[in-house]
Amino acid sequence: MERREEEEETTAQIEEEEEGAAAERGGEEDDEDNGAELKKKKTTKQRAVVFTSSPDRKCVPGIIYLGHIPPRLRPKHLRNLLSVFGEIGRIFLQPEDGQVRRRKRRSGLRRCDFTEGWVEFRDKRLAKKVASSLHNTPMGSRKRQRFSSDLWSIKYLHRFQWTHLSERLAYEQTVLQQRLRTEVSQAKRETNFYLNNVDKSSHMDNLRRKRQRDGIQVDERTWDFTQRQTEEEIQMKKKKYSVTQKHLDKACLIQQKSQSNVSLLAKIFNSNQSV
Repeated sequence: MERREEEEETTAQIEEEEEGAAAERGGEEDDEDNGAELKKKKTTKQRAVVFTSSPDRKCVPGIIYLGHIPPRLRPKHLRNLLSVFGEIGRIFLQPEDGQVRRRKRRSGLRRCDFTEGWVEFRDKRLAKKVASSLHNTPMGSRKRQRFSSDLWSIKYLHRFQWTHLSERLAYEQTVLQQRLRTEVSQAKRETNFYLNNVDKSSHMDNLRRKRQRDGIQVDERTWDFTQRQTEEEIQMKKKKYSVTQKHLDKACLIQQKSQSNVSLLAKIFNSNQSV
């Protein structure tokens, strides 16, 4: 009897232990399920964030080049004309050269026109479409509309960024400044050379006057130089030389022929006399 009771107690303990282990396993499985659900939620949230932010990342700006800018066209007019097709960023129009502007001012025109331009679109795909569809088409849709008689001259610049344009403009500005500096330095050298020669000539004039007062004879320098021959003079000299040389050659040939004839005649007559 006692052994049976002990066996029943041991079996009960074993069953309790198995139940507790099963409960623990169930709790762990629930925790794992909850963790998996949380991970799924996080991944879905991240995907949603990536999907929503992907259009911003893919929106790469594109730049188009305008080869012809009609007179009186300003950046605001260009923005109004192109903003219909999409969002526009920066616009830069190259003004005319300084000499052209000075010439216009002399004639009475004070406005500043532009020669070429660059327009930045927020989306490069839109810039490509605009360049391909508007090239060689009228700027205005109606006859009485402004700039309707002018045609678009547009080209999309592949792999071109706005920094490239700013670098180019900075380079042109530095080249212009360097050229101005060289011109100014050259003008300064010329003026200094002229002033030095003026001072030297005035000093020499004072010395000559002083020597004349003292009664010393002053030898004035005379500059002897031969002028370089012109092309006509050179050609005439060559012609004269060629004519005289030809005459001399002819005279020599005639003289040689005459000498040969004289020797032949002398031989003939001498042979007759001896016979």
